[in-house]
Amino acid sequence: MTETTSQPLGEPTDQSPPDITTMRRTARRFLAPDAKPILPEDLQTLVITMRGQLEVLIPAVEASTLTLPKGDVPAECALAGAREARTRLGLLLGDNSPGRMTVAMKLARSVMALCDHYQALTGHQ
Repeated sequence: MTETTSQPLGEPTDQSPPDITTMRRTARRFLAPDAKPILPEDLQTLVITMRGQLEVLIPAVEASTLTLPKGDVPAECALAGAREARTRLGLLLGDNSPGRMTVAMKLARSVMALCDHYQALTGHQ
């Protein structure tokens, strides 16, 4: 049996910046006012994608606050957003379509919020 090791959440696997453009594009599939309906089979894939994006964004946002002084308001807001996103990672999709869409939209909001925080703190586009 092959043993695989995975990086715990909160420990970035590399130093490259997150792909904010792609992450925002994924989240907009749920949040755009003119968003097209999402097929159930696509919903599952997009939710898995956003969960992975949050697993990249959370440690990136947390790391971007390390050099800022304690009590820095933007840093504290970013950390609160990271905690909220971490909580949302634990949400289950549920058994019905509205429940699944609700969870997906919450994940999408966290992706967008963490993209905003990351850009504000680092200046990366």
